Amino acid sequence: MDSAEMKATASSEGMKAVQSAIRLFVMIICIGYTMVWIMMPTNTFYLKWLPAIHSKTDSTYFGTQGANMLIFTFPILLIATLACLYLHLRKKNVDNNNQSKVDNSCLASWRRPVLVKGPLGIVSWIELCFLTMFIALLIWSVFSYLHGMFAYIKQEAARKREHVWEAKLESSALMLGLVGSICLAFLFFPITRGSSVLQLIGLTSEASVKYHIWLGHIVMTIFTAHGLGYILFWAKTHQISQMLKWNKTGISNVAGEAALLSGLVMWATTFTPLRRKIFEIFFYTHHLYIIFVVFFLLHVEFFYSCIMLPGLYLFLIDRYLRFLQSQQRVHFVSARVLPCQVVELNFSKSPELSYTPTSTMFINVPSISKLQWHPFTITSSSNMDPDHLSVVIKCNGSWSQKLYQKLSSASPMDRIEVSIEGPYGPPSIQFLRHDMLVMVSGGSGITPFISIIRELLFRSNTTGGKTPRVLLICAFKKSADLTMLDLLLPLSDTNLDSSRLQLQIEAYVTGEKEHTTHDQKLLQTIWFKPNSLDAPISAVLGTNNWLWLGAIISTSFIIFLLLIGILTRCYIYPIDRNSDEIFSYTLRSALNMLFICVSIVVTATAAFLCNKKQNGKEQKQSQNVDMLTPMTSPSSWFHNVDKELDILSSQSFIQTTKIHLGERPNLKKMLMGCEGSSIGVLASGPKRLRHDVAAICSSGLANNLHFDSISFSW
Repeated sequence: MDSAEMKATASSEGMKAVQSAIRLFVMIICIGYTMVWIMMPTNTFYLKWLPAIHSKTDSTYFGTQGANMLIFTFPILLIATLACLYLHLRKKNVDNNNQSKVDNSCLASWRRPVLVKGPLGIVSWIELCFLTMFIALLIWSVFSYLHGMFAYIKQEAARKREHVWEAKLESSALMLGLVGSICLAFLFFPITRGSSVLQLIGLTSEASVKYHIWLGHIVMTIFTAHGLGYILFWAKTHQISQMLKWNKTGISNVAGEAALLSGLVMWATTFTPLRRKIFEIFFYTHHLYIIFVVFFLLHVEFFYSCIMLPGLYLFLIDRYLRFLQSQQRVHFVSARVLPCQVVELNFSKSPELSYTPTSTMFINVPSISKLQWHPFTITSSSNMDPDHLSVVIKCNGSWSQKLYQKLSSASPMDRIEVSIEGPYGPPSIQFLRHDMLVMVSGGSGITPFISIIRELLFRSNTTGGKTPRVLLICAFKKSADLTMLDLLLPLSDTNLDSSRLQLQIEAYVTGEKEHTTHDQKLLQTIWFKPNSLDAPISAVLGTNNWLWLGAIISTSFIIFLLLIGILTRCYIYPIDRNSDEIFSYTLRSALNMLFICVSIVVTATAAFLCNKKQNGKEQKQSQNVDMLTPMTSPSSWFHNVDKELDILSSQSFIQTTKIHLGERPNLKKMLMGCEGSSIGVLASGPKRLRHDVAAICSSGLANNLHFDSISFSW
């Protein structure tokens, strides 16, 4: 072993040691944070622990809210910052792939689906365990709050000259508000797309959306009961005028009602039947979350909202970074238009941008809609094609239909402006640990598998290591949809030997018993004219630059603390003296929200511009290369290429494709017939298909089947 190899080994071992230390420290913080949530509903916490903490932390700089920021906000932001460092080291570690194999193998049994058919969808053992613990926390909080509130309920009722049941009703309504805040504290974590916390525990925002849905339903159910409880109490005690009160100090009822109403409007559009029929209404009404959050903070005052601040704070950072990225028009290189109403969009990207298979990104086409952003699964491999990124879009709505019409028209446009957000994807490649991969798709559900096949093809030709055997079972409704198999390889030429990848394709056409021929049998490739203002897709801060994200989180929070400290010491404390009885709660909350926004905007903008300047040379070089797009005529920037779709001869490994007309795949028989000690089963497509595959894998008939449901967007 030479000196260079010894240094690399020592560096790798050092990074592993730091990673282990970070994991241990984060675990200790999580245990302590969990204990706080468990003890928070008890009198021990409110009557003993919290006063003791206040006595040591209340100051002329942070007032009484300093204790809550220390208990609830600081630990999570510290975890998020440490997670950024951990993810940066893991990305640098050359042994990351081997480590992932070990970790994933240990957790393989916990990832097996246990609930398949039901309102929650496909739920694994580990998800069921955490869901059970969370429900247990809510039940514990309900009983603990009621136990403490009902201990002296008779004396409280006598003091207020109320009936005991009326006092219990008021206490119960208050308890529901407190328990709802627990759920609200976790609501924003799953939808923070570039979250280091999610990546740390091996989750993606796409896979975590269902947790946001679960939490959203729980939050609105509890908050609705909370509001109705108080309205009923005020009506019975002849205090209905309380609904119109906005107190200078204490709870502001009008703000709470405004938050509840905006939440109810959002909630009404989230139910599946309505969301599928009128998605645009769901999309636009969900922006009411801004009103909901603002009035919630004004309702409970910033002191108590520190409980839900960490998730909101990380979400705001992520949202602003996505806004900055979305302002740049990207270089739209070409499009492949298929006769089955499918298009493949190809963009120029910076070679430094890397992403894992099954990643997604959001696309906006201003000429169709300036407000609508739609997620799509990335079908390219950043290793196979370092200069381009592609997505496949199936017409399944008004937006995608308009895009297809633009591209397939007799005189398509020579340039289309496009903005993107992302990409976002899993932190590591998990499917390499298996001996065999079985990928089951229905319709356009094949799109995430295109990126996996391209990645495996690249690795089988370059790394020299063994790649798993691949069985692709794809079902289509019409024979014209078989043209999607022509997208398995990129548009750009590749010198990779496809015979090194052991790939078998079983294609089923369920809606036709004979292969139908149509007049429209041509695949159309369109090249677009470049523009000097367009830029290649570059690495967004976060998923491709964790250190920048960690710097933004820590620096912005420090700036926020400095602003709050100056405000409190110079303005609030001379008036209020930490009594919380003089200075307006509304003004205090508004100033806190303003300072949060200012600190995030200033820090994130500075980091974004600095990172953009740092990568400017690489982006310019990449853009110059992309401008040399292959053309039949140098004087023409617009070109159409028509070619016959001969799927069985277009790519060498597709020659083994077996097409079944008028049949449906016998999934149980095919999965049980697979040989291998570890078989990864990936399912993507309609809900029923994914549930059927999950049911087979969880039946216990074959312990070597490891199921994973792929979240795809098209």
